[in-house]
Amino acid sequence: MSGTEREQPATDPQTLDVRVAGVDCDNDASRLKASVEGLPGVLAVEVWTSSARLRASFDPATTGPEELRSRLAELGHPVAERHQGSVPPWRNIRVVMSLLSGVLLLGGWLLSMGGLPGWLVTATYVLAMIVGGYDFALEGLGELVRERRIGIELLMSIAAVGAAALGEVGEGAMLVFLYSISEAAEGYTSDKTRSAVRALMELAPKTARVRDSGEERLIPVEELRVGSVFIVLPGESIATDGTIVSGHSSVDESPVTGESIPVSREEGEEVLAGTLNGEGALEVRATKSFEDNTLARIVRMVEEAQERKGITHRFVERFGRRYSPAVLAAGIAVAVLPPLTTGGDWNEWITRAVVLIVAAAPCALVISIPIAHVASLGTAARHGVLIKGGVYLEELAKIRVLALDKTGTLTRGEPQVTDVVALSGAPYSERELLALASGVEQRSDHPLARAILRAAAERGVEPTATTKARSLTGAGVTAAREEDGASLFVGSASFFERERGVELAPMAAALDELRNQGKTVVLVGGEHDAWGLIAIRDDLRPGAPEVLGALRRRRIERLVMLTGDHERTAEAIAQEAGLDEVHARLKPEDKSALVGSLHEKHGHVAMVGDGVNDAPALASATVGVAMGAAGTDVALETADVALMADDLGKLTYALDLAHANARIVRQNLILSAVVISVLVVGAVSGFFTISIAIVAHELSELAVIGNGLRMLAVRPRPLDSGAVSTARAGAPNPIQGGTP
Repeated sequence: MSGTEREQPATDPQTLDVRVAGVDCDNDASRLKASVEGLPGVLAVEVWTSSARLRASFDPATTGPEELRSRLAELGHPVAERHQGSVPPWRNIRVVMSLLSGVLLLGGWLLSMGGLPGWLVTATYVLAMIVGGYDFALEGLGELVRERRIGIELLMSIAAVGAAALGEVGEGAMLVFLYSISEAAEGYTSDKTRSAVRALMELAPKTARVRDSGEERLIPVEELRVGSVFIVLPGESIATDGTIVSGHSSVDESPVTGESIPVSREEGEEVLAGTLNGEGALEVRATKSFEDNTLARIVRMVEEAQERKGITHRFVERFGRRYSPAVLAAGIAVAVLPPLTTGGDWNEWITRAVVLIVAAAPCALVISIPIAHVASLGTAARHGVLIKGGVYLEELAKIRVLALDKTGTLTRGEPQVTDVVALSGAPYSERELLALASGVEQRSDHPLARAILRAAAERGVEPTATTKARSLTGAGVTAAREEDGASLFVGSASFFERERGVELAPMAAALDELRNQGKTVVLVGGEHDAWGLIAIRDDLRPGAPEVLGALRRRRIERLVMLTGDHERTAEAIAQEAGLDEVHARLKPEDKSALVGSLHEKHGHVAMVGDGVNDAPALASATVGVAMGAAGTDVALETADVALMADDLGKLTYALDLAHANARIVRQNLILSAVVISVLVVGAVSGFFTISIAIVAHELSELAVIGNGLRMLAVRPRPLDSGAVSTARAGAPNPIQGGTP
């Protein structure tokens, strides 16, 4: 809340949170905020430019939401519906006024060519200036009065009036027309950059199908509450997050996660808002309201991220706030000092001053960064990558060291049986050993037990019937075979050696070979015998080495694994993946300290983890990246970058996008600086006329707008392509490091 303190309401305040039309720039947002703050009963107002969103807190005893909506419409910013698309050009007041100004400009030129009276020509040009310049002149004056700031709009207004005062009314009208066109283009661009977020919003259906008194009916999705059961027919979008209570179908999650392959979902499994149901009807119990589901949270986070400005953006804004007054001061100095000190011609130097103000106005410079950033963040979200602000987008482009958690990031996060070995002379085959082991483990919930049971099911092995199963803490599990009461054991080698008196020497070679491959080995046996070995490992994700190679081609110079697992397993996985460095047996605080150490040694570091156990390390990194964040509250909240799908390959797209954004921002800044420098020199020297300065200035602004919009077209690329190819890509990488 700005201004004087308002009296606190007797009743609890309420909030109106809506999207509004006609907010295309920070000036629009500032003007709207000031206007709404002045309304009776309004306590506080926030306006977000990038998302054209307004949140007003108000006293319900004084005003109500409908009154506020009406006032917004009267102010020229009517509330936009959730699924409203782009406003057609002929309904955009800025476009209409700009075109009308152009028609009047053309009319004035035709009148002058036809030899008609000069006063008529001048009147037509002045009318063109009023029609085209009214909006931005009002903005400039409002900014000067409200914020005591000299902005670009005020510079353009002064230049146009100055040109007219010098008798160059046609030049002033042309300046107004071209600048109004660029303002309209900026508004179109703002709307275009919102298209990515609008596409996310439109993923959710407007209605949900519920069963009421035995009949199905459609209700607005906003009426769904936690616990409501709704029906999703084949081909329909899922209205909100929920759990399937009946049915089985494939679900296309690509709109939210970017994962291209539909996944099978059945009773008891979670589904996300905005995903597309496949061939089967589903009944789903809502676990989140429409306002709080995964899709709605992603939309809000993208909108908030678009308001978080990068370091370069903030610098350019600060520069612009000081630069514009300096331009006006320089213009006044050019107009006044030469005639006073050297006897120069007043008309000539005032003309040069007007040209200087036009030439030096930083329009292209100021808009060059936000256009690219907002487009990039929206585009990323559409492809399953949530980047929480321009600062992280900029930092991603600088990342040269990537630290990765092992379990669930590089590996599947789910141990798998890799080997079943029957020892020489054992009375059981490999399938029989698996049957015995799964029979012993079938009542255990240990991850290794689940791996053995899963392997038995996948290979069609029926678990041996057992009774009296009990856990041997830290050692294994025992049970009695139902058939004959014989004791069966599944446990570690040290348990069999220490407690069961089994000699390990005959199997030492097999144990060492499996352990050197990073596998956990358990023995299967009886009272005093070991009959076989079962090796279990959390294997690399399919394609992980290819993803890491693609990351190297995207300027990642060093890949480091941080894991709590033991050294032998970590080094085996790292060797297969082609990592440069591995650190094992780490606690969460150790990971955080190591990330800090990597930052000191190598510079910008990104940490990739699951967003839960790795939260301290994610916070310590330059950029924290969480995988599989869709539907995971903690991951969405803690990470700077959230990969919605459980797919490390999405990180290559995030890097591609960040590098493309950095390249386009750099191009825009260079173009803006070069154009301003050339025009300023030409203006002061008297080489450029007002017309040349106007045309060059507006063309440069349109050029940076068009260049920034290219970010909307950045799509994921194949893993075998990259912005940078390095000699090391694909080469074997020695493992270095160890426990700290």
